Amino acid sequence: MTVVALMWEARAAAGRGAELLEWARAQVLDRRPLRRETFRAAEDRVLVVTWWEAPDVHAELPELPEPAADAVTRPVHRWRFESAGLDTV
Repeated sequence: MTVVALMWEARAAAGRGAELLEWARAQVLDRRPLRRETFRAAEDRVLVVTWWEAPDVHAELPELPEPAADAVTRPVHRWRFESAGLDTV
């Protein structure tokens, strides 16, 4: 098993950043990830990262859906990352 991080990022339509943030927070996944964290950034962008225990980076995992087309300026960007281990600082 490995840890897989799924990243979901969307840019809200003008003036709808707070609405997109709340929509993303309200989304319920089919099962609970190891961790889930939500971020916001300039230009009304919202980022959600979920961490999962999975056999590999290609495993079928629950993902956040696409928001309503009029709520965003472009399709959602999605990335998958496989853990390369913890770093010590």
